[in-house]
Amino acid sequence: MKQKRSRRPPTGKPAVPGGLESVFGVHAVRALIERGETPRELWVQEGSAGERLAELVDAARAGGARVQRRPRDELDRLAHGAAHQGIVAFAAPLAFAAESELWFRLEAWPGEAPPLLLVLDGVTDVHNFGACLRSADAAGVDGVIVPKDKAAPLNATVRKVACGAAESVPVYQVTNLARALARLKTLGVWVTGTAGEAEALVFEADLAGPTALVMGAEGKGLRRLTREACDQLVKLPMVGSVSSLNVSVATGICLFEAVRQRRG
Repeated sequence: MKQKRSRRPPTGKPAVPGGLESVFGVHAVRALIERGETPRELWVQEGSAGERLAELVDAARAGGARVQRRPRDELDRLAHGAAHQGIVAFAAPLAFAAESELWFRLEAWPGEAPPLLLVLDGVTDVHNFGACLRSADAAGVDGVIVPKDKAAPLNATVRKVACGAAESVPVYQVTNLARALARLKTLGVWVTGTAGEAEALVFEADLAGPTALVMGAEGKGLRRLTREACDQLVKLPMVGSVSSLNVSVATGICLFEAVRQRRG
Protein backbone atom coordinates (compact mmCIF):
# COMPACT_ATOMS: atom_id res chain seq x y z
CA MET A 1 0.00 0.00 0.00
CA LYS A 2 1.43 3.35 -1.02
CA GLN A 3 1.87 5.93 1.71
CA LYS A 4 0.17 9.25 1.13
CA ARG A 5 2.51 12.16 0.88
CA SER A 6 1.81 14.86 3.41
CA ARG A 7 1.08 18.26 1.94
CA ARG A 8 3.23 20.82 3.68
CA PRO A 9 2.33 24.48 3.58
CA PRO A 10 4.40 26.39 1.05
CA THR A 11 7.51 28.07 2.38
CA GLY A 12 9.54 30.96 1.08
CA LYS A 13 8.37 34.21 -0.46
CA PRO A 14 5.61 34.09 -3.12
CA ALA A 15 6.70 35.11 -6.59
CA VAL A 16 6.24 38.78 -7.41
CA PRO A 17 5.00 39.51 -10.96
CA GLY A 18 7.97 40.26 -13.19
CA GLY A 19 9.45 43.74 -13.04
CA LEU A 20 7.07 44.89 -10.31
CA GLU A 21 7.46 45.66 -6.59
CA SER A 22 5.05 44.78 -3.82
CA VAL A 23 3.40 47.67 -1.99
CA PHE A 24 1.47 46.62 1.09
CA GLY A 25 -0.81 48.35 3.57
CA VAL A 26 -4.00 50.38 3.12
CA HIS A 27 -2.36 53.84 3.19
CA ALA A 28 0.44 52.93 0.79
CA VAL A 29 -1.93 51.32 -1.73
CA ARG A 30 -4.38 54.22 -1.48
CA ALA A 31 -1.53 56.69 -2.11
CA LEU A 32 -0.67 54.84 -5.31
CA ILE A 33 -4.22 54.99 -6.60
CA GLU A 34 -4.79 58.62 -5.62
CA ARG A 35 -1.63 59.61 -7.51
CA GLY A 36 -2.98 57.90 -10.63
CA GLU A 37 -0.45 55.06 -10.43
CA THR A 38 -2.93 52.21 -10.49
CA PRO A 39 -1.20 48.91 -9.63
CA ARG A 40 -1.12 46.30 -12.35
CA GLU A 41 -2.11 43.58 -9.92
CA LEU A 42 -3.78 43.57 -6.50
CA TRP A 43 -3.85 40.74 -3.98
CA VAL A 44 -6.60 40.86 -1.37
CA GLN A 45 -6.82 38.58 1.64
CA GLU A 46 -9.52 35.95 1.43
CA GLY A 47 -12.49 36.28 3.75
CA SER A 48 -13.96 39.35 5.43
CA ALA A 49 -10.98 41.56 4.48
CA GLY A 50 -12.43 41.84 0.98
CA GLU A 51 -15.53 43.62 2.29
CA ARG A 52 -13.47 46.01 4.42
CA LEU A 53 -11.26 46.88 1.46
CA ALA A 54 -14.03 47.01 -1.14
CA GLU A 55 -13.56 50.72 -1.90
CA LEU A 56 -9.85 50.30 -2.63
CA VAL A 57 -10.45 47.15 -4.64
CA ASP A 58 -13.12 48.86 -6.77
CA ALA A 59 -10.84 51.85 -7.40
CA ALA A 60 -7.95 49.59 -8.43
CA ARG A 61 -10.19 47.48 -10.65
CA ALA A 62 -11.57 50.62 -12.32
CA GLY A 63 -8.01 51.59 -13.17
CA GLY A 64 -7.38 48.27 -14.85
CA ALA A 65 -5.75 46.31 -12.02
CA ARG A 66 -6.10 42.55 -11.99
CA VAL A 67 -7.53 41.55 -8.57
CA GLN A 68 -6.83 38.19 -6.96
CA ARG A 69 -7.94 36.67 -3.66
CA ARG A 70 -5.08 35.11 -1.74
CA PRO A 71 -4.78 33.34 1.65
CA ARG A 72 -3.46 35.35 4.58
CA ASP A 73 -0.32 33.24 5.04
CA GLU A 74 0.73 34.04 1.47
CA LEU A 75 0.40 37.77 2.10
CA ASP A 76 2.27 37.35 5.41
CA ARG A 77 5.21 35.73 3.63
CA LEU A 78 5.21 38.36 0.91
CA ALA A 79 5.33 41.14 3.52
CA HIS A 80 7.89 39.30 5.68
CA GLY A 81 5.45 39.32 8.58
CA ALA A 82 4.80 43.09 8.44
CA ALA A 83 1.25 44.41 8.81
CA HIS A 84 -0.07 44.26 5.25
CA GLN A 85 -3.67 44.90 6.44
CA GLY A 86 -5.00 42.38 3.96
CA ILE A 87 -3.92 44.11 0.77
CA VAL A 88 -0.81 44.00 -1.45
CA ALA A 89 -0.42 45.88 -4.72
CA PHE A 90 2.18 45.30 -7.42
CA ALA A 91 3.47 48.43 -9.09
CA ALA A 92 6.57 49.76 -10.81
CA PRO A 93 9.48 50.15 -8.34
CA LEU A 94 10.16 53.57 -6.87
CA ALA A 95 13.35 55.20 -8.04
CA PHE A 96 15.54 57.86 -6.46
CA ALA A 97 15.48 61.21 -8.20
CA ALA A 98 18.73 62.14 -9.95
CA GLU A 99 21.13 64.60 -8.36
CA SER A 100 20.96 66.77 -11.47
CA GLU A 101 17.22 67.26 -10.89
CA LEU A 102 17.95 68.67 -7.43
CA TRP A 103 20.34 71.34 -8.76
CA PHE A 104 18.04 72.26 -11.64
CA ARG A 105 15.13 72.72 -9.24
CA LEU A 106 17.08 74.81 -6.71
CA GLU A 107 18.74 77.01 -9.33
CA ALA A 108 15.31 77.87 -10.76
CA TRP A 109 13.49 77.83 -7.42
CA PRO A 110 9.83 78.57 -8.21
CA GLY A 111 8.32 78.82 -4.75
CA GLU A 112 7.62 81.91 -2.68
CA ALA A 113 8.63 80.13 0.51
CA PRO A 114 12.34 79.31 0.90
CA PRO A 115 13.26 75.65 0.36
CA LEU A 116 13.29 73.21 3.26
CA LEU A 117 15.38 70.10 2.65
CA LEU A 118 16.02 67.04 4.79
CA VAL A 119 19.40 65.30 4.50
CA LEU A 120 19.82 61.77 5.90
CA ASP A 121 23.43 60.75 6.45
CA GLY A 122 23.82 57.01 6.97
CA VAL A 123 20.21 56.12 7.80
CA THR A 124 20.10 52.50 6.63
CA ASP A 125 17.14 51.13 8.59
CA VAL A 126 14.10 50.96 6.31
CA HIS A 127 11.64 51.60 9.16
CA ASN A 128 13.48 54.76 10.22
CA PHE A 129 13.77 55.86 6.61
CA GLY A 130 10.04 55.42 6.04
CA ALA A 131 9.19 57.27 9.26
CA CYS A 132 11.51 60.14 8.27
CA LEU A 133 9.79 60.42 4.89
CA ARG A 134 6.41 60.51 6.60
CA SER A 135 7.54 63.37 8.86
CA ALA A 136 9.08 65.14 5.87
CA ASP A 137 5.80 65.02 3.98
CA ALA A 138 3.84 66.25 7.01
CA ALA A 139 6.25 69.17 7.48
CA GLY A 140 6.11 70.19 3.83
CA VAL A 141 9.73 69.32 3.05
CA ASP A 142 10.64 70.09 -0.55
CA GLY A 143 13.03 67.17 -0.95
CA VAL A 144 15.02 64.55 0.90
CA ILE A 145 18.69 64.02 0.09
CA VAL A 146 20.49 60.72 0.71
CA PRO A 147 23.98 59.50 -0.24
CA LYS A 148 24.47 56.77 -2.79
CA ASP A 149 26.17 54.64 -0.14
CA LYS A 150 25.10 54.13 3.49
CA ALA A 151 21.41 54.66 2.73
CA ALA A 152 18.26 52.56 2.97
CA PRO A 153 16.57 51.44 -0.27
CA LEU A 154 13.17 52.68 -1.42
CA ASN A 155 11.51 49.30 -0.95
CA ALA A 156 8.08 47.99 0.04
CA THR A 157 8.70 48.36 3.79
CA VAL A 158 9.69 52.00 3.37
CA ARG A 159 6.53 52.64 1.36
CA LYS A 160 4.40 50.94 4.01
CA VAL A 161 5.92 52.88 6.93
CA ALA A 162 5.84 56.17 4.99
CA CYS A 163 2.08 55.81 4.38
CA GLY A 164 2.25 57.40 0.93
CA ALA A 165 5.04 59.90 1.63
CA ALA A 166 7.56 57.83 -0.34
CA GLU A 167 5.54 58.64 -3.45
CA SER A 168 4.89 62.31 -2.65
CA VAL A 169 8.29 63.59 -1.43
CA PRO A 170 11.19 63.63 -3.95
CA VAL A 171 14.17 61.64 -2.66
CA TYR A 172 17.40 62.75 -4.33
CA GLN A 173 20.40 60.41 -4.34
CA VAL A 174 23.78 62.16 -4.47
CA THR A 175 27.16 60.62 -5.24
CA ASN A 176 29.15 62.57 -2.64
CA LEU A 177 27.19 64.00 0.29
CA ALA A 178 29.84 66.41 1.57
CA ARG A 179 30.28 67.85 -1.93
CA ALA A 180 26.49 68.15 -2.30
CA LEU A 181 26.26 70.08 0.97
CA ALA A 182 28.99 72.43 -0.24
CA ARG A 183 27.01 73.10 -3.41
CA LEU A 184 23.86 73.77 -1.38
CA LYS A 185 25.76 76.57 0.36
CA THR A 186 26.67 78.19 -2.96
CA LEU A 187 22.94 78.25 -3.75
CA GLY A 188 22.18 80.13 -0.54
CA VAL A 189 20.94 77.17 1.51
CA TRP A 190 22.01 77.19 5.18
CA VAL A 191 23.15 73.71 6.25
CA THR A 192 22.25 72.78 9.83
CA GLY A 193 23.49 69.49 11.24
CA THR A 194 22.35 67.74 14.41
CA ALA A 195 24.92 66.42 16.89
CA GLY A 196 24.76 65.53 20.57
CA GLU A 197 27.92 67.50 21.37
CA ALA A 198 26.61 70.73 19.79
CA GLU A 199 26.34 73.74 22.09
CA ALA A 200 23.30 75.40 20.49
CA LEU A 201 19.77 74.01 20.75
CA VAL A 202 17.71 73.52 17.61
CA PHE A 203 15.16 75.99 19.02
CA GLU A 204 17.86 78.71 18.97
CA ALA A 205 18.82 78.16 15.32
CA ASP A 206 17.34 80.18 12.47
CA LEU A 207 15.47 77.69 10.29
CA ALA A 208 13.15 80.18 8.62
CA GLY A 209 15.32 80.79 5.56
CA PRO A 210 16.55 78.34 2.91
CA THR A 211 17.45 75.35 5.08
CA ALA A 212 18.94 71.88 4.78
CA LEU A 213 18.51 69.93 8.00
CA VAL A 214 21.07 67.12 8.28
CA MET A 215 20.32 64.07 10.44
CA GLY A 216 22.87 61.35 11.19
CA ALA A 217 22.62 57.62 11.66
CA GLU A 218 21.60 56.17 14.98
CA GLY A 219 24.55 55.47 17.23
CA LYS A 220 27.18 56.94 14.91
CA GLY A 221 25.60 60.30 14.15
CA LEU A 222 26.99 62.46 11.36
CA ARG A 223 30.08 61.31 9.51
CA ARG A 224 33.14 63.54 9.92
CA LEU A 225 33.07 65.03 6.42
CA THR A 226 29.35 65.66 6.70
CA ARG A 227 29.80 67.38 10.06
CA GLU A 228 32.56 69.60 8.68
CA ALA A 229 30.36 70.59 5.74
CA CYS A 230 27.62 71.99 8.00
CA ASP A 231 27.27 75.72 8.68
CA GLN A 232 26.17 75.02 12.24
CA LEU A 233 25.48 72.13 14.60
CA VAL A 234 22.48 71.96 16.91
CA LYS A 235 21.04 69.49 19.40
CA LEU A 236 17.82 68.65 21.20
CA PRO A 237 17.69 69.22 24.97
CA MET A 238 17.82 65.82 26.70
CA VAL A 239 16.65 66.17 30.29
CA GLY A 240 15.86 62.52 31.05
CA SER A 241 18.01 59.45 31.53
CA VAL A 242 18.37 58.56 27.80
CA SER A 243 21.15 60.20 25.83
CA SER A 244 19.52 60.30 22.41
CA LEU A 245 16.29 59.82 20.47
CA ASN A 246 15.42 57.56 17.56
CA VAL A 247 16.48 59.36 14.38
CA SER A 248 12.93 59.47 13.00
CA VAL A 249 11.61 61.02 16.23
CA ALA A 250 14.41 63.59 16.31
CA THR A 251 13.77 64.36 12.63
CA GLY A 252 10.11 65.09 13.30
CA ILE A 253 10.90 67.44 16.20
CA CYS A 254 13.52 69.38 14.24
CA LEU A 255 11.39 69.66 11.10
CA PHE A 256 8.41 70.98 12.98
CA GLU A 257 10.59 73.55 14.72
CA ALA A 258 11.36 74.80 11.20
CA VAL A 259 7.61 74.75 10.44
CA ARG A 260 6.89 76.74 13.63
CA GLN A 261 9.46 79.39 12.72
CA ARG A 262 8.19 79.71 9.17
CA ARG A 263 4.58 80.07 10.27
CA GLY A 264 5.62 82.73 12.78
